[in-house]
Amino acid sequence: MSDKKIKILFRHRSMEMGGVEKVILSLLNNLDRDKFDLTICLNLNQGELRNDIPKHVKKVFLTKGKEDFSKNFLLQKFQLIIRNLKLKQAENNPQIAQKLLNDNFDIEIAPTYSSFSSVLNSSNRNSKKIGWFHSDISFPKLQPLVPKILEQIPQFDYFIWGSKQANDVFVETYPTFILPENEVILNAIPIKELKLKAEEFPVNFTKKTFVSVGRLHTRKGFHKLLEAHSNLLKEGFDHEIIIIGDGEERQNLEKQAQDLGVSGSFKFLGTLLNPYPYVKNGDFFILPSESEGWPLIIAEALILQKPIIATNVGGIPEMIIDKENGLLIEYEISVMQNAMKLFLTDEILILEIKENLKKSESQFDNKKIFESVENILIKLAKAQ
Repeated sequence: MSDKKIKILFRHRSMEMGGVEKVILSLLNNLDRDKFDLTICLNLNQGELRNDIPKHVKKVFLTKGKEDFSKNFLLQKFQLIIRNLKLKQAENNPQIAQKLLNDNFDIEIAPTYSSFSSVLNSSNRNSKKIGWFHSDISFPKLQPLVPKILEQIPQFDYFIWGSKQANDVFVETYPTFILPENEVILNAIPIKELKLKAEEFPVNFTKKTFVSVGRLHTRKGFHKLLEAHSNLLKEGFDHEIIIIGDGEERQNLEKQAQDLGVSGSFKFLGTLLNPYPYVKNGDFFILPSESEGWPLIIAEALILQKPIIATNVGGIPEMIIDKENGLLIEYEISVMQNAMKLFLTDEILILEIKENLKKSESQFDNKKIFESVENILIKLAKAQ
């Protein structure tokens, strides 16, 4: 492989704003383009980040995204039906993707378990296959998918864990499971770009503000945060909460906020391409999730030196030391409420945390992360 570039293919569903999507973009932007010829194949050309794929990377997609649909409701429904049929056909016939790609790749990468099937069912039987896993295998809501995931993992040539916790929980849960060659590789953080984006526009808050960024799904815990917020207001602790993100639970959460009478202080801003000025200018960051992998937004909030309250789940304890650079809490309304009250009232604790946050950047060694990924890719290509 020394005299030519190694051909790498990433398979993914779409490019909505999310942690996995940011990991993909980070890799596409930073893998050595003199060594690697990069392609990404999306099921849907959809999402806020779909145009952020770097120019030197070839992008192929199986179907159009919702952004390209007609504004006419009936025509949109028809387009959705056609799209679903095309996706089903592509799932059953890997040759459809192969014809669009019109190339054979040395390595194919599934950056999350939802892409495992696309990579393992590839019509290119000679490529090396890499699976990437960011989740807690013991999470109750994941259990319907676990049998299939367990069947797929041994089929990969190499397996990457997005956090030490994900690896540890898997080994504890399935101690006799025979894994392929594997390694823990944390997600890289584009520190300079992050800081520049945080200064892109001014944000001024008029009261103590907690900011959170995440998809509006039940496992993100925003319904519990709403209850904690309402209780604190009733106790006389004036503050507001800003939620950046969108998802299937938005309507339910907005109704809950209305029912609790907190619509004016619990604000949903939707998905923003640049949430960082809000994170930087808020007083605190909070992530009340029921489950997480290794959430990039926690690393980003640390780099922006925000005191953080986060649930003690997934890879979060790998980044936050309780009462040193943030608070680790249980997934309970009363615990969230008490932690928020502590941040609102204990000025000495906040000053200590802010002082410790000044050294946050030293936690994240991007050069080592990209070198680890490149070494894996080169080793697998040589093994062909």
